[in-house]
Amino acid sequence: MALNVVKFGGTSVANAELIMKAAQRVARLKQKGDVIVVVSAMGHTTDELIKLSKQITENPRAREMDMLLTAGERISVALFTMALHRFNIRAISFTGSQVGIITDNRHTDARIIEIRGERLINAINQGYVPVVCGFQGVSFEKEITTLGRGGSDTTAVALAAALKAEKCIIYTDVDGVFTEDPNRFAGVKRIKRISYEEMLELASRGAKVLHPRATGIGARFGVPIEVRNSFNNKPGTLITHINGMEHPKPKAITHSENLYLITLVQVPKNPAYLSQITAELTDAGVHLKFFFHGISDAPNFDLSFITPLEERELVKKIIGKLAKKLKIEKIKESLDICSLSVIGFGIGSEHKILAEIFKELSKAKLHIEAVTTSELSINIFLKKKYLDSAINALLVKFKLKE
Repeated sequence: MALNVVKFGGTSVANAELIMKAAQRVARLKQKGDVIVVVSAMGHTTDELIKLSKQITENPRAREMDMLLTAGERISVALFTMALHRFNIRAISFTGSQVGIITDNRHTDARIIEIRGERLINAINQGYVPVVCGFQGVSFEKEITTLGRGGSDTTAVALAAALKAEKCIIYTDVDGVFTEDPNRFAGVKRIKRISYEEMLELASRGAKVLHPRATGIGARFGVPIEVRNSFNNKPGTLITHINGMEHPKPKAITHSENLYLITLVQVPKNPAYLSQITAELTDAGVHLKFFFHGISDAPNFDLSFITPLEERELVKKIIGKLAKKLKIEKIKESLDICSLSVIGFGIGSEHKILAEIFKELSKAKLHIEAVTTSELSINIFLKKKYLDSAINALLVKFKLKE
């Protein structure tokens, strides 16, 4: 029989009523074949647990955070399994460690090394529907680990890959992948099919619908991933390999407002400075979104870095130490920076598209701070006040909204 892995996010299992509805959906799927269920913690449980930890200490140890946060998924799987029993479905709950999701030892952001899965296979062969905790695993040292935020997506696709499932269905609170956020931009279109590469770029540039690591695993192992709404029966979006690429054109737009800009003012011209600063930042785990400097043949130049906002304190600490060491006297920072990314296979090398974007934003009198391109995206950095106007202009220009 065909095997499907289905994952329900926190909004889909936020209370007892929604758990029962999700279980009913699984009961219908079970009539067509074998099913493995992966669930996230209920609603905002993870956020609430994090807040609770902060009431105890501002700097909780990563190991204990993993022990704390994995409790959320254990509650979900137990309740979901009880719900399946109500529909006369044989079901059994498992933690990540019980089904052999083996990770490295990096607490709060572990990577999956292997999935053993014998207990899952045995349960399926005995006619059970396994209900598995997302987001978690166990290291070779038998330490409980978590996969980072959004890790339940990763769990689901990794299980589908390891057990050679026919498909992985991600149930969430939207009707699929759209040309932009449908909750913010009216009239955007649902994308019926999108390539792994385009989806990975979308997820990496700010789209929240599917975690980038899950998309990467799907691409590597060829697992078709379908994103669907758990609250209705509308068709979703299929993420898969797409052959015979059409003429490059924008497929979607995404954005990120949670960015941080820091600038070292009047850095002495020294080739070692740039490499030293970027090395210090990246060695500390900072995710550099972009960096740029002024005129290279001037004796001094301003050196700017854009990073995720959540890394602000870490970046300030590192830059502050380096500024003293390198005798740089002035540092500026800004939270008034955001990005929009136009996504589509091959558009980064299609100069006509870049020219059209510049022309459209110029017509709207929207100032661009910086631009980067890749084969799959054109990424524009600008002040926050311009973001919505820029996105709406480009959605209309490239016919990405009704």
